[in-house]
Amino acid sequence: MNSPNKTLTVPAPDGTTAELSIRYVHTLVVGSGAAGLNAAVQLKAAGVDDVLVLTEGLQMGTSINTGSDKQTYYKLSLCGDQADSPGDMAKTYFDGGAMHGDLALAEAANSARAFLNLVNLGVPFPRDPYGQFIGYKTDHDPRQRATSIGPYTSREMCRALIRQVELLDIEVLQQRNVVELLTDGEADDKRVLGAVVIDGDGNLKLFGAENVVFATGGPGGLYKTSVYPSVHTGGIGLALRAGALAQNLPESQFGMASTKFRWNVSGTFMQVVPRVMSTAADGESDAREFLGEHFDSPGRAASLLFLKGYQWPFDSRKVQGGSSIIDILVYIETVVKGRRVFLDFRTNPAGFRLEELEAEALEYLTNSGAMQDTPIERLRHMNPAAIELYADHDIDITTEPLEIAVCAQHNNGGLAADHWWQSLNVKHLFPVGEVNGSHGLYRPGGSALNSGQVGSLRAAEFIANRYAERQVADETIDQAATATAAEILAWLDKSSGAESDWQTNREQFQTRMSTNAAHIRSTAGLKEAAEQAWQQYEQIEQEGCGFQQTDPNGAAEALRNRHLCLAHAVYLEAVLFAVESGCGSRGSALVVDPSGDPVDNKLGNDWHMSPEDTSFRQQVQQTQFLGGGDVENTWTDRRPIPESDLWFETAWAKFREGAIYED
Repeated sequence: MNSPNKTLTVPAPDGTTAELSIRYVHTLVVGSGAAGLNAAVQLKAAGVDDVLVLTEGLQMGTSINTGSDKQTYYKLSLCGDQADSPGDMAKTYFDGGAMHGDLALAEAANSARAFLNLVNLGVPFPRDPYGQFIGYKTDHDPRQRATSIGPYTSREMCRALIRQVELLDIEVLQQRNVVELLTDGEADDKRVLGAVVIDGDGNLKLFGAENVVFATGGPGGLYKTSVYPSVHTGGIGLALRAGALAQNLPESQFGMASTKFRWNVSGTFMQVVPRVMSTAADGESDAREFLGEHFDSPGRAASLLFLKGYQWPFDSRKVQGGSSIIDILVYIETVVKGRRVFLDFRTNPAGFRLEELEAEALEYLTNSGAMQDTPIERLRHMNPAAIELYADHDIDITTEPLEIAVCAQHNNGGLAADHWWQSLNVKHLFPVGEVNGSHGLYRPGGSALNSGQVGSLRAAEFIANRYAERQVADETIDQAATATAAEILAWLDKSSGAESDWQTNREQFQTRMSTNAAHIRSTAGLKEAAEQAWQQYEQIEQEGCGFQQTDPNGAAEALRNRHLCLAHAVYLEAVLFAVESGCGSRGSALVVDPSGDPVDNKLGNDWHMSPEDTSFRQQVQQTQFLGGGDVENTWTDRRPIPESDLWFETAWAKFREGAIYED
């Protein structure tokens, strides 16, 4: 945009006016994780110079603060003689169920391009002397497409992208919290216009934009029991408030993670077979090993615990006789009984003998040379960085047990977008990264990192080729900005007198989500939770959300609660709709149903599960907030994998003419 920045006069709640500055940019990038940073870099490379990144901080968010035992990046095979192709990779995605075929093909076809961009930026993905990028099989992966640089793959991606952002002189404003999106139009004739932001001093700022790349990450702030970093809350509620269509919201991933320092206890953390114990709520008294009480032999318990390393996410298909029964047992200890669960790497489980492990576990540990006497010795042999990881966060697992719980980890669902990552119903809004719901029911491990890089690349390419010219008038932006800012000022004013503070409110909805919309779900619980969610949201809307006026972050946190509370209500409605539709237990969620199949004969009548209706894998669930307490949920047939015209002369002509960017 070429318009000068200016000041808007906004009605204030006391009858006076407030003068708020507005800045106009061509493309606004909201969020600075791996997807948001890549969007900014790709926009600049494509010739879009007027790019501004708004972020709470370059060191905030999930991408730069999380990882796993061996954090995986999923891409097309680039080594060996095993055949692979974009079509084969797209089929792998599509076969997971509930994923649109055009998104599967786009993520597959652009994976090599996105991956090699990271290599060229300095991310040290391993390769052999001939330049082949070595791969391994990850979960739900028929090829050796996965790669990794260790526990902090996404962190190193962010660091490389930050260096490139600085090199390209892309402006980044930190300590900026987006509190509302500006839009124009109604129903499906809606477009985004920019955003209202609160800065680190508690001041509102206005931004007008031709395009908004929305890279706010997953819904980490919705759950009390979460492995999302505490500095990450997510912002999908902002887009839901703007009427953006979402899809597959119920399809999240849950798994065991440490709670003092939030980290997935996958891979070697489980493969070394630590002692698993629970205590009373004080964390010390009445310590006991509860796994041994459930299984017929120590060898069976240890073998299933080993498999959790491979099969880390909770999977409803692996409950009956499989490794996910361990997640259920941990849930019973922590949630049902109110106890605390710990991994103790200092001591073997009671009765443990390496030679009594089942064949898969024994062969793996033998081949790895991990036959040492204790779990910590086996861990030090196979993955010493895992010990150092916790030591870096003041947890010494060589001398103390590690507290764990089954935690929210990733949302496969999110906002609905097309194969250029543009929102299906809010034009010029491009959700990228985890906030984009491109994944289906089951996804290969590491595909989230690929999706974020591909989606941001695709969004940048589309913006540069279709939305490079200015299409919206300043007056349209100014009108929306003035009205939205006035409403926010009025809400903040009544929040100053609200009885319930933002901390109490957040605790309430986070507890509600972890109790009812995590990996254990029931119709009755979801109905009650959804009703309570809307009551809380209405109260926040009508009465505000209390905060200390002397706290510069208070207003930002109160406004954050507004969109988080809405998001949790919409998610609960979406999960309830899926359960009532008869999807059954699928993905990383078990639906408790007294008339269903027994989870395990030793758990009694309270633990019966609704079986999956696999026909729903051919559909995608769509969800839209319509205003008030109204949410529309529908099922739509998933789009097939496209049959592309691959005759070179024809495809080249379409590319030259820009026809590939047509709607």
